[in-house]
Order: sequence, then structure tokens, then C-alpha cells
Amino acid sequence: MTAPSGPQAEDEGRDLTAASAQSTLVKACRGVGLDPTGARLLRIGEHAMFRLVAPVVVRIARTSLYEADARKEVSVAGWLESQGYPAVRALTTAQPQVVDERMVTFWAAVSDDENAYGNTAELAALLVRLHALTPPPDLQLPALHPFARSSRRIEAAGWLSPAEQAFLGGVEAELTSMYEQLQFELPPGVIHGDASVGNVIRDDAGSPVLIDLDGFSVGPREWDLVLTALYYDRFGWHTAAEYEDFSRIYGFDVMAWSGYPVLRDIREFLMVTWLSQKGAGDPEAALEVRKRIESLQSGGSRKDWVPY
Repeated sequence: MTAPSGPQAEDEGRDLTAASAQSTLVKACRGVGLDPTGARLLRIGEHAMFRLVAPVVVRIARTSLYEADARKEVSVAGWLESQGYPAVRALTTAQPQVVDERMVTFWAAVSDDENAYGNTAELAALLVRLHALTPPPDLQLPALHPFARSSRRIEAAGWLSPAEQAFLGGVEAELTSMYEQLQFELPPGVIHGDASVGNVIRDDAGSPVLIDLDGFSVGPREWDLVLTALYYDRFGWHTAAEYEDFSRIYGFDVMAWSGYPVLRDIREFLMVTWLSQKGAGDPEAALEVRKRIESLQSGGSRKDWVPY
């Protein structure tokens, strides 16, 4: 599907607000027989996520452009369940639903505490198990395309100046060329696509569960290792001991690989474009995006980047 351009892209990138997502939630829940009364907004990023009073989480993607990813994540959830893999489970209701030209999916809540995040050791163990799996051909996982959404995000961020948008476009072009020249050490295979402790939740029994399955693809395993390294190396969000646990349990230190700086820079860039989706309606997010852009321009420290 061709990425939108111009005013359409700008509208699609900025209209997922708490109020508009709540309206979509009510319609979507009523369509599948769920009660939206008392639903809590957990966060808005790539998706708006709500926790219902019932143990159900509703994910609302920004536009219908996410249809392929929504269908994929429901299918991936079914496959992982058939393998006994500890991942979030999709409800058996017909889904995804298209409501207000957005993709809506429904998931069994992992825990009563949505902040019960796992640790780096648990993430590494989950990735070891995941990377050992071979997806069935009928799952038809796509190849990893690191920049699949970034161009659309940049164009949709009309609140940025033309110079800022042009700078980000130039960074994307440079990083794309560098990525295409990488020589990976690990064999390619199934990957989560956004593997970090933020996507590991402990269930009510205390066991770690992998969530957010829309980024699943086939690609270099290093892609699933780089965020934990980046969070330690550039941001200081993990300690040296936490990173040591991660690399020891996984069995590979991605920071020792020659291509690590390229993947590190790509993930940083994608973090900027991801957050740019919130800038139009969130002044604090807008300030954070501009701070991050300045860091990319100057090569300055990332230690003051605020987690989102």
C-alpha cells in the first residue's frame, strides 16, 4: 500500500487523541458485545490502548493503514498460543474490527497491574525461546523493513518546521543506505521487532509474557537485541549488570558486533519519528522531539532523553 502524502497524511498522523480514541472504543466494544463503561486509557503511541473493567485490553491503531499489521498480530498470537509460548492472547471474537477507519483489536489482559514489567533477564529468555521457533509458511510473516513507517510519520508531523522534516528525511536516507550494507552475524529468522522490557509484562502468577505483536517479521536477530543495548549504552536506562544479564542469557553481545552502531542509530532515529506522532497535541512531547532532533544534529548526549 502506498503511503499517503500531503494533508491526508497530516490528518492521519495527528487525530488519535484521548477523546477521539474514546469515541472509537465505545463503538468498537458495542460492536462485539463488550462493555466500555469505566475503561481506562493506558497510553497513546502507535496505538491507543484501553483496559476495560473486564480483563480485556483494546488496541486502537491510528488508521486503516495498519490493517495488515493488525491481522498479522492476531494470527501471530494464535500461532504462539499453539506453540505454548508465553505471549498475549487475542480474544476469539472476530477481529480486527474497522471502526472510524481505525483498526481495533481485543486482547486478554495479562495482569491486573499494567506496570508489572519484566526485566532484562526475562526478556533475554523470552527471545531465546522465540528465536528458536520456525513460523509456519501460512503465517506469511513479512520481511523486516526498519523504515516502513518513518517516512509517513515525518510527513505527517506538520507541526515540525520544513527544515526539521527535511533533516529527518536526510537522516532516514543515510541510515537506509548504511543498513543495506550491514553484514549480520546471527542467522535470520522470526523476530518480535520491538523487543524491550516495556513489552514484557508479568502475569498475575509472576511469569513474564511478551506483548505488542504487531512488529513480528522475519529478519536479523540482532534487531531484537539492539534496544536493550541502546537503553544501557546511550540512555542509561539499564545498568551494566542488567545488560550483562541480558547478553549472557541470550548468548550474544550485540554491542561487540561491528554493525551495532548502525542499528543503534536507526533505533534512535525511529524513536524520534515515533514520538513525533504525539507532538501536534502534546506540548511536552513536542519539546522532547525537538530536543531529540537537536541531539541527532549535534551528536550530543542522549542521557536527558525522557522515556515514553
